[in-house]
Amino acid sequence: MGANTSQVSDLSENQSLRTLIGTVSISDNDPFWNQLISFTFISPTSRELSRVPQCCGIELTNIFSLSLSCSFSLLYSGNSKLLEEAVIPLAKILNTGSEVLLEELMCNLVHLVVEVPLLDITYSILFEAVTTMLVLLSYQLFHKEILRDGLIYQYLMKGRCLSLTSQLVKTLLYNIIRQEKCPPPATHIFEQQSDRRGLLYGLASGVASGLWSVFALGGAGSKPGLEQEQNPLPLSNQSLLLLLVLANLTDGPNNCPNPYRQAVTCFKNTQDMSSVPTEQHHMFQINFNSLYTALCEQQRSDQATLILYTLLHQNTNMRTYMLSRTDMENLVMPILKVLYHVEDRNSHHVYMALIILLILTEEDTFNRSIHEVVLKNITWYSERSLTEISLGSLLILVVIRTIQFNMTRTRDKYLHTNCLAALANMSAQFRCLHQYAAQRIISLFALLSKKHNKILEQATQSLRGLRRADYAQDLNVIEEVIRMMLEIINSCLSNSLHHNPNLVYALLYKRELFEQFRTHPSFQDIMQNLDTVIGFFSQRLEAAGTDLSVERVQEVIMKGAQALPKDRLKKFPELKFRYVEEDQPEDFFIPYVWSLVFNSGVGLNWSPTGIELFSMDSG
Repeated sequence: MGANTSQVSDLSENQSLRTLIGTVSISDNDPFWNQLISFTFISPTSRELSRVPQCCGIELTNIFSLSLSCSFSLLYSGNSKLLEEAVIPLAKILNTGSEVLLEELMCNLVHLVVEVPLLDITYSILFEAVTTMLVLLSYQLFHKEILRDGLIYQYLMKGRCLSLTSQLVKTLLYNIIRQEKCPPPATHIFEQQSDRRGLLYGLASGVASGLWSVFALGGAGSKPGLEQEQNPLPLSNQSLLLLLVLANLTDGPNNCPNPYRQAVTCFKNTQDMSSVPTEQHHMFQINFNSLYTALCEQQRSDQATLILYTLLHQNTNMRTYMLSRTDMENLVMPILKVLYHVEDRNSHHVYMALIILLILTEEDTFNRSIHEVVLKNITWYSERSLTEISLGSLLILVVIRTIQFNMTRTRDKYLHTNCLAALANMSAQFRCLHQYAAQRIISLFALLSKKHNKILEQATQSLRGLRRADYAQDLNVIEEVIRMMLEIINSCLSNSLHHNPNLVYALLYKRELFEQFRTHPSFQDIMQNLDTVIGFFSQRLEAAGTDLSVERVQEVIMKGAQALPKDRLKKFPELKFRYVEEDQPEDFFIPYVWSLVFNSGVGLNWSPTGIELFSMDSG
């Protein structure tokens, strides 16, 4: 303490820190503060070291922002022994008479984030400020119900911080875009110059050099370099988490809208020269190309997929821009990888990835363009060698695989319904389906048919009334799915038959699958078109002779597709599904966002025993 440099290993025995987290209030003019803020300390960013106390026990005093931010970080960065000795709940701070000081802290943190440029010498200080804001908001973790009011909320939504809303959101987005790595040790940068002597310079140099040490070494209690490997972009990661928390705060009392959500939903491209409507609050401009590139590169994480969903769903400017890109594969491929490795992902990540595809497939321009993008050598698709395939066919393969995985493992109706909705949106625009994609469509129908027959057999053999009712419900669900699959196949045949000889080939090869549904009352109408197509091409193949080669069969199909009169196929309503959030979406998103903070926050490690917002085995 004081003129000496404190080591992380010494924190648990440090008397000043014990006083800082103690139960006795410290007056503003106590000499303690001069002693506290004049020491050099290491602020941990390693999950191996840090613990976030659910409690702390001082009145936050109004010292200048830099020192206060870093000093406050000790409240959550101390080791477990300090945590055990912290006994006054954090909630008490939010209900004491120190509201003015707390608002001052919050405003100073926001000012620091938006006004201090991101440089090597400021990296760790900005990281501290963003992390401290997360901690101040984290009392939601310890409440089962969704909080809709509170001092911190008021400061952010109504207080002095309100005018900085758009600047804060923009800064956090640019932190995400820049993806700056932790700076290397560079304490020589802070060598004191003759014209820079004084308390402020000494404090800044001491704080920064200490923070740099922990970024470089990974913090006490972890292996050198381990934290950098696991969290190479701590500021980017923490900024993304804070942005998600802010964007998902509930609206305030009396229908006061969340200004951070408003900022997220209305920002525009820096290249958009159109006039800005005056009624749009918290509007700003940002480089869409840079943001798009960053989003494409980061989809391995839940939080990156969630912010992509948020922007696609809520910001029409960003959605229009994404759909206009000619390199859509850069965005879609990472999403397909998430779905392809469904067994390695938590259910929420899979849902978000799937909903992103559903939102994209709502646009016909997307459904057409993805069949024009040709991909080569998809090495991560292990079931079959794909040396050349369109992005559209690959999307179909991955979505069908997700349905099959869901049917055999999790049996989640919500998931496979949304998968089928995405396929249905695409079906009228299927173009030149890959042979394997066409086969997988028919094989999925075969799986559904087999499951239908098994349930029907079980229902017939059941003698107990309750069990019979259960089977009847299961039968109703599987018949709904079969109906949807038939509508998808019919939509493709009705709208783009001549573009899809491979689907006709697969349909003819497995024509016996459809026999049992021809007279079924739930499928008779939709089966008319399939019967027409199967009958038409069967006659042409019979006329072509016997022992036909695969090439000859394909030739007959391609010529027949041009000859089949379109008026012979009955018209059905266009298949079009749109994603709509459930009522009170915060009941899902707020626990989800905070679970991401809990699991992915750099240098944060809350004790799970006090978490009430979500169950520890959820996700």
